[in-house]
This record gives sequence, structure tokens and C-alpha cells, in this order.
Amino acid sequence: MELTGKLIAAMPTQSGVSARTGNAWMSREYVIEVPGQYPKKCCFKVFGEDRLKQFNLRKDETVTVQFDIDAHEYNGRWFNEIQAYNVLRPQQAAPAPQQQVAAPAPTPQDAGDGGSTDDLPF
Repeated sequence: MELTGKLIAAMPTQSGVSARTGNAWMSREYVIEVPGQYPKKCCFKVFGEDRLKQFNLRKDETVTVQFDIDAHEYNGRWFNEIQAYNVLRPQQAAPAPQQQVAAPAPTPQDAGDGGSTDDLPF
């Protein structure tokens, strides 16, 4: 899934060491606001120091965030997790469509119907 909007908040970076593997980890949450008649906000997480450096997200920046949604259960309650896997800047978001040259409109003489000026196809 993906959303395009303006980053309106960047939470403090969180880090620690995995109890299971002993590896260091780092993550940060951001809030994106999607414009519209009723603007929507979505909080998402970027996990991993390498992705945090790669994305280099800043508040008030307009981006397209591609993310996965997952849910997990804890003490009988369910919680959603929205984790970004890619971020595109406006110039990267969508390649410009190639312009196609339109064919010239046929003239009544091209129709071959004896000079009728009716341009209907039937």
C-alpha cells in the first residue's frame, strides 16, 4: 500500500539491543497527513538504521510512503503496525507519461463517401 502526503511529525528515534540475537536496532515513527476535503493522518514506522539514513525523512516534506500493514496480539488486544519499506520523493513518485502524437483527424474527402460532410463514424 502507499500514501502520498506531508510529514507533519517525526517522533524521537528509538534504539536498543535485541534480547534474542544481541544485535543493535533502531527505529523511528513519523506521521503523514494525506490531503483532501477531510485530511487523514497515519503514523508509520521506519525500522533499521540503514533505512533511516537512506530515506532521510524531514518534517514538512511531501513524500509517497510505501508500507506494509500487520497486526499482532498482546494480552488479548490487537495492535496494528504500519512499517515503511520505501519512500519516494515527488520527482520519483510517478514517471511522466510519454506524450503521444495524435493522428490528424480525417477530412470529409478522406471518408470516401462521395463528399458527405457528415463526420459520424456510422
